[in-house]
Amino acid sequence: MIMLPFTFAQRPPRAQRKGMLAIFLLSLCTLELSVSANAQIATLSTFDPPGSVSTAPTSINSAGAITGNYTDANNVTHGFLRSPDGTFTTFDAPGSTSIIATSINPAEAITGYYFDRTFLGHGFLRARNGTFTTFDPPGSVEAVAVSINPSGEITGSYLDTSGVEHGFLRAPDGTLETFDPAGSRGTFPASINPAGTITGLQEGGIDVHGFFRSRDGTFTTFDPPGSADTMPTCMNPGGVIAGSYAESAEGRPVTHGFLRFRNGTFTTFDGPGASATNPGSINAAGEITGTYLDSSSVTHGFLRSGQGLFVPLDVPGSIVTGPTSINDAGEITGSYLDENFVQHGFLRSHARERLSQQ
Repeated sequence: MIMLPFTFAQRPPRAQRKGMLAIFLLSLCTLELSVSANAQIATLSTFDPPGSVSTAPTSINSAGAITGNYTDANNVTHGFLRSPDGTFTTFDAPGSTSIIATSINPAEAITGYYFDRTFLGHGFLRARNGTFTTFDPPGSVEAVAVSINPSGEITGSYLDTSGVEHGFLRAPDGTLETFDPAGSRGTFPASINPAGTITGLQEGGIDVHGFFRSRDGTFTTFDPPGSADTMPTCMNPGGVIAGSYAESAEGRPVTHGFLRFRNGTFTTFDGPGASATNPGSINAAGEITGTYLDSSSVTHGFLRSGQGLFVPLDVPGSIVTGPTSINDAGEITGSYLDENFVQHGFLRSHARERLSQQ
């Protein structure tokens, strides 16, 4: 099975979630990638933790430390931390059978979720010194942590005994608060920014809508004009939200990217000839990375500048490229499939310099 990285707001139904547990390879090599319209060169490094057969980076912090997951030859998924110097630390939560690391903050605190021997998910926090704290909101059957901010606040969702998903916020002292927007039939937080504002999606009957939750607990729901389903995936320190929405149309639905600004206005965008555009991460400068499907349904990565310049991003020799995270220095991480359908991690550096020179 091949697993490409996915954002929490786009995660599969619970029945499929347990199957999305990575696969990947080893070794480290460096190559160069030309993605600029004027042929400037950005440095791209590919990597795999030792012992892996599949690598799925999920998050990069401001210093360039990367977390994610890899699968070994026994089909067991482990977490990893790749330091800015390229060294790896691998980890597993106590009592876990597999682990998914989803987010890393500037202090190298990592959050995510792991599965126990009964195949139920639980949240975790891994401190920089390697110590683990596991947690579950009260009344939960299983929990999934998806995002951590610089102060150590964590958000995610949990499943209750009635089979309904709710949002949660975990404070740095371990206090857990649960929440749902009014009328929600399922709440799926996707991102928390330094101000403690949370964005995500809520189910409302047959449609899904975007929401953000302010620090004081008030909710605002939103949908880009013409949206049938709205799926926020990320938010930057300034409160700008990026994500995708499905257009109301007959036949095959078309998915577009969107930006929602703090004043409530929207900008929508697509990759060249795209049938689906899916932003995954936005930094403080408004630079966005993610994926898009071309007219042949091939997945490509992209980088969109704060000024709206859209640049395709593909690892040379790859058949699929899937960026997952961009930091404030413009460094991008994610994964790609090689011609043998093996998944590897990549780091694209010097993106800030490239954009400023165009």
